[in-house]
Amino acid sequence: MNNNSNSNPLHGVTLEMILKELVAFYGFLELSNLIDINCFKSDPSIKSSLTFLRRTPWARTKVENLYISYKKEINADQ
Repeated sequence: MNNNSNSNPLHGVTLEMILKELVAFYGFLELSNLIDINCFKSDPSIKSSLTFLRRTPWARTKVENLYISYKKEINADQ
């Protein structure tokens, strides 16, 4: 059995789940400060942000990296 799924913090987590959790924790305003992309600044919504992030690999990578950092910080506080 392969242990890649155990070491990959994004395994089994959809982009929508990531975005909803980050928005719930930070809000769109803080997300736009942390990651400078217009989908978080100009009339932000989950749907429009997902559309942009699915088409823009560099932006998706930034969101995924923020999520990984967020999860590490949350787990360290527990």
